[in-house]
Amino acid sequence: MYTLEDAFRSLFAVNMGVTGGERILVFSDTVRPEEGATPEENDRRLRLFQAARDAAGFAGRAFGNAAFVSFPSTAASGAEPPEVLWRGAFGDRVVDSLKAAGVLDLLIVKQADSGQLAHAREIVLAGRDAAAEVVIAMSNNSTSHTRFRSLLNLAGARFASLPHFDPEMFFTSMRVDWQALSARTMLLTERINRATEILVETPNGTRMRFAKRGREAAGDDGLLTEPGSFGNLPAGEVYLAPLEGLSQGIMVLEYAPMRRLASPLELLVKDGMVTGIRGDEPYRGELEEKLGRSDLNRNIAELGIGTNDRATRPDNILEAEKIMGTIHIAMGDNSGFGGTVSTPFHEDYVFYGPTLTAVDEAGARETLIDKGKFIAP
Repeated sequence: MYTLEDAFRSLFAVNMGVTGGERILVFSDTVRPEEGATPEENDRRLRLFQAARDAAGFAGRAFGNAAFVSFPSTAASGAEPPEVLWRGAFGDRVVDSLKAAGVLDLLIVKQADSGQLAHAREIVLAGRDAAAEVVIAMSNNSTSHTRFRSLLNLAGARFASLPHFDPEMFFTSMRVDWQALSARTMLLTERINRATEILVETPNGTRMRFAKRGREAAGDDGLLTEPGSFGNLPAGEVYLAPLEGLSQGIMVLEYAPMRRLASPLELLVKDGMVTGIRGDEPYRGELEEKLGRSDLNRNIAELGIGTNDRATRPDNILEAEKIMGTIHIAMGDNSGFGGTVSTPFHEDYVFYGPTLTAVDEAGARETLIDKGKFIAP
């Protein structure tokens, strides 16, 4: 019988390629009272927290050098984590240097300018010998689109991000054939990168046009064994940052990140920004509040394509965006994967049964996905 300890062993040995003595950091977050989590959500969060503690314990026994850090959850995915996690990841000497330079607080609120970011990189590189070499991010809110994550990668850390993770996924989408997934993801990445424009249509009325010229798509295959590597677990997607200011169309949402909507919401997209929302589903108010915090949150930040054939759950964004043959579109920050927008917000929405067409430099069109089914090259 496949056990949780088997899952941890696969996580550290297969996905992360850990060897004895490497510095391992596992972190998670706790539910803040003001979040108003439902009993079901609170149960998942408690199980996530305990799984993170157990993973750290397993890593300590198996590899000899693991730490666990926890903190109250951040306000949103894409927000920088608190100082306690920076210290656990980079060490006191680096964090004290960042504070002395007046940079840490600016990094945490995402207001550091290019010169300050360059200085932060110098400090991190100078102290990289104390930084974690393997990071398992099991906080509920994502740290993927943060300076914290990108600076850890700069220091050479291998970083696995598991936001909104449900430990049950260890027995489903995390038991995929990783080599087959990697090959599938690499092939699709190559095909996407021949395009300068991408068109997406779905049966529910979504119609989107993305400009890609000059932007490179990348694949997330879950094999994070090279220094500086980063990806989600469970993995399985091709993703890119479309050119800002050029995306156009309508996005019809049937799912919020963690539940199916009672009725669809239509998001109007013009010149790369969400300009309006139509529909009376209660989630509209929550989304409008998030987008109202900053115009940058309205940015069409990402187009992704799922490639994991063991992913099935539509009610959990982490797994939903990996379902093979789906696409997802994110708003907000894309500064960590080739874009130019930096904001403490990044939220993905999944679309089912898409037809995706790649348009090349000469205007030739190639259908890569037809109604949710991959088309062989």
